[in-house]
Amino acid sequence: MTTPPYLTGHYTPVADEITATGLTVEGSLPPELTGRLIRNSHNPKPGVTPAHWFKGSGMVHGIRLREGRAEWYRNRWVHTPALDGAPYMTDRGPDLTASTAGTHVIEHAGRLLALCEANLPFELTPDLETVGAHDFDGKLRTAMTAHPKEDPVTGELHFFGSSPFPPFLTHHVCDAKGELIHSAEIPGATASLKHDFALTRRHVVFVEGNVTFDPAEHSGIPYGWSDAQPSRIGVMPRGEGGARHVRWFSIEPGNMLHVGNAYEDGQGRIVLEGPTVDREGFRLSWNWWIGAPGRGAEPNARSYTRRWVIDLAAGSVDEQIIDDLAVEFPTLNEEYLGAEHRYQYAVSFPDQEGFGGYGVVKYDRVTGARRIHRVGDARLPSEAVFVPAAGAVNEDDGYLLTVVSDLKQDASQLLVLDASGLDRVAAVHLPRRVTAGIHGSWVPDEALDGVRP
Repeated sequence: MTTPPYLTGHYTPVADEITATGLTVEGSLPPELTGRLIRNSHNPKPGVTPAHWFKGSGMVHGIRLREGRAEWYRNRWVHTPALDGAPYMTDRGPDLTASTAGTHVIEHAGRLLALCEANLPFELTPDLETVGAHDFDGKLRTAMTAHPKEDPVTGELHFFGSSPFPPFLTHHVCDAKGELIHSAEIPGATASLKHDFALTRRHVVFVEGNVTFDPAEHSGIPYGWSDAQPSRIGVMPRGEGGARHVRWFSIEPGNMLHVGNAYEDGQGRIVLEGPTVDREGFRLSWNWWIGAPGRGAEPNARSYTRRWVIDLAAGSVDEQIIDDLAVEFPTLNEEYLGAEHRYQYAVSFPDQEGFGGYGVVKYDRVTGARRIHRVGDARLPSEAVFVPAAGAVNEDDGYLLTVVSDLKQDASQLLVLDASGLDRVAAVHLPRRVTAGIHGSWVPDEALDGVRP
């Protein structure tokens, strides 16, 4: 039996949990980097071969920095019922606690939450041990997206729960103290896969692409491309009663997994950006994710950044592909989430012919310039997380943190880049090669003040 690609190379799972202290640092770590970089990854137990990359159990990797030192690295499986084989579907319907918890990890209101979009979040301690499923004191009765958005102005956490069955989409709001204060079903939504969404100062923006529920798909992730599924953007005013006023706008066929950002421009139009794939790009990625024979490409081939400009007054959408580089995992200075931003970051991938390579990309949306930090042969960077510099004045005054998997050395480093020029600032040598993962967060110490160790 051929080993699927998501269990080989950069994605080879690690077999155990370790803790290492006193990590070696090259260069000088900025003292304001005092906190934890926490990354999530799909990492099935030894001997387990999931039928889809996304079905691999979640493992979080943490790197603790403090005042110029790298104090520890540790990795822990998220101990959910699914880790021990509990099924998602039961005689009583879905078990929202039977989660891989392997997509993302965030902090909100002093809680660390490991996320997978089909399930409830799982709370972790600051040392990455599992506390258990978190349902917001019984108020959350749907799954929770792996991509919630924290409003940098209000501190509110917006997120959604989606389902292949009605209600297809429910919007939730959690206040800055961690209490779920609002939930509303969204009219007009369909069974289309909704992995991410956008938040502006005045609107919530949902995206439905051509990937939708497909009961004939047996990989364990029952979704597939459908030409019959309309591709749309839903725009909903923020605030009580906003769901009654949601408007859906038709767009060109495609599928977007991750939003770069969205905002209202000076004319009141909504500008939304993110990498998208066409039908062939989705087929190539899906074949990699399920280990189909003759896949011939890496995931994210044909994933190009697209911009939509939604004119609410005219009821129209203008859209265009704005870059020809295959990228994924867009990030930004999150102080600009929901507002007009100048800089955006991403990870570059080889195209469908295998040309190009891995790197960390910076876009200047004013000048149109694109800069790439090449990480080297047989080296794959993770999603680049932006951390503001002390006394930051400009939008790109800060650092990008990315964990680089190195196949030649069978090792990994935490790479710290200057976000303004993508120059290397420091590197932390990790005690093992970290499994290539998906998403993560920087959690400063003050965010966890008062939280149990």
